[in-house]
Amino acid sequence: MSANDNDRTVNRDVSATAVPYGETITIPKGAKVTITHRLGGNFTVVWAQGMARIESKDTDAIGEEAQPEPAVEKEAQTSADAHEGPPDEQAVWTAMKQVFDPEIPVNIVDLGLVYSVETKEADQGGYKIEVAMTLTAPGCGMGPTIAQDAEYKIMQVPGVSHATVELVWENRRLDSASPRVPPNVSPLLGGVPPKAGRGAFLLEGFLGEAPSV
Repeated sequence: MSANDNDRTVNRDVSATAVPYGETITIPKGAKVTITHRLGGNFTVVWAQGMARIESKDTDAIGEEAQPEPAVEKEAQTSADAHEGPPDEQAVWTAMKQVFDPEIPVNIVDLGLVYSVETKEADQGGYKIEVAMTLTAPGCGMGPTIAQDAEYKIMQVPGVSHATVELVWENRRLDSASPRVPPNVSPLLGGVPPKAGRGAFLLEGFLGEAPSV
């Protein structure tokens, strides 16, 4: 795909999330944007005011096929009622691989941001998934947006009736030998170097050597 294929003119006012601040903004009709990432159904664009994420339900504004916003809780409850037994935990990890930091074309699982996944029986029936994860940097305003996206993706897994994703800063990592941590995540486990930011450490394997601080 050529660079020109990613240059678009917004055909209507569209709501977006400013990256990395997390604020809701409006990109006006007629604005010129360049698509930088197509991640998990959402689009990251750059325009005159900086970088922003446009959700999949609004991508018709940039000439892409929009996906309608589903009734997640109703669908999840139906799935939970139809599914026998707890949800497949590997399917939960796979679902989270569809969640991306909008600045980085790597999913939150392969970035090593997910500390733990717990499956519990829900009071209202079915099962709830509780996830603890961190971000590439403590000041990232995209945290709530990423967590919400993860909850939505998890609730599509058969048997899940509820999902909560908690953003944490202390290490709640399960031991690398735990079956809850996929083998491909194990190389990212370990302590953060004392003088390197968490983001630098997590990205070292993807973007080169972590810079000294």
